[in-house]
Amino acid sequence: MFPSNAVIRRKTIRIAKRLAQPFSKRNLLEAAHVMGPTLTALLFMGASSAVAHAQGTMDFSGAQTLMSTFKTFAMYAGAVICLGGLIFAGIRMMSGRFQDAIPGLFGALFGAGVLGWGAGWISSLTGQGM
Repeated sequence: MFPSNAVIRRKTIRIAKRLAQPFSKRNLLEAAHVMGPTLTALLFMGASSAVAHAQGTMDFSGAQTLMSTFKTFAMYAGAVICLGGLIFAGIRMMSGRFQDAIPGLFGALFGAGVLGWGAGWISSLTGQGM
């Protein structure tokens, strides 16, 4: 199933001979053929950066409205997560399984974190107070 050592040696010798050949005109043309697209892309990238500097400013007037929508969603989501965790923990505690209520309490704590810090984090994404 596996090739014999002689076959492996022949392949290794063939690869070593090919790598040991000095650069020929064919090798240089092949290298230029391989590197040509990359060099062309770099050339156009340098030209496009000059064009990018010449463009005007961008309008972010709708960003504050969008972020206030996300902030409202974070507040509602945090409240729902917190309430759900408290209900889950309350049901477990009323049935006497206090150990099973611990994940619900951590869920309520997570919801409170989303409610408290989520809105501040989202409003900080634009760098402006909302």
